[in-house]
Amino acid sequence: MAPFLESVRSFADVPITADGVDTLAFLEASEGVVKLFKLLENPAFKPVVDDLEGNITKVRTRYNSHPSQSSTLELLLFTEHTTEKKQPASGGLMWLLRGLAFTFRALQAAQTNIQTKLSEAFTEGYEKTLKGYHNFVVKGIFAVAMTACPYRKTFYDKLASDPAGGPPVPADKLNEELNVWLTALEKILVRMKKVYEEKKYGDVRM
Repeated sequence: MAPFLESVRSFADVPITADGVDTLAFLEASEGVVKLFKLLENPAFKPVVDDLEGNITKVRTRYNSHPSQSSTLELLLFTEHTTEKKQPASGGLMWLLRGLAFTFRALQAAQTNIQTKLSEAFTEGYEKTLKGYHNFVVKGIFAVAMTACPYRKTFYDKLASDPAGGPPVPADKLNEELNVWLTALEKILVRMKKVYEEKKYGDVRM
């Protein structure tokens, strides 16, 4: 076991080449986001977790059935759109990116101002990203989830702690690791947002 950010794949470790974003590495890093929401230990975030897991599964299913055509996210999108009448993986990836954009904005808001409550940071992230896609009922579910965020200190202590009993990550190192994680995630989001918009695959708000 290790502190959280050292136990999951960082988006900084996702290869990006001229061909695009490595699909498997991206999915592994995205699974780390699922674990991050589970770290909040609140059932109100179950819809978020279920949505992320469901969309990861859609993309992974396409990769498993067409590995040579899905080595990068860009190639996966292109081949599915040009060979299939339905594009479940493309739609799943779009919603996965939306969920990641929500996560990015929320944690960025928390990192930018240490006085910001976690509930305020996640509310800001939601309003800038997912809220515009949701109906009244879903907005209500997310509103409950936002108010159910733990205290900021509780969350950051969980990020820093080592479940194996080792010493916690110092605050300055934790902030450095989290900022690297966020910067790398932003780079992928900006890149894929451009792909979706230019190819008219859909809309990803950041």
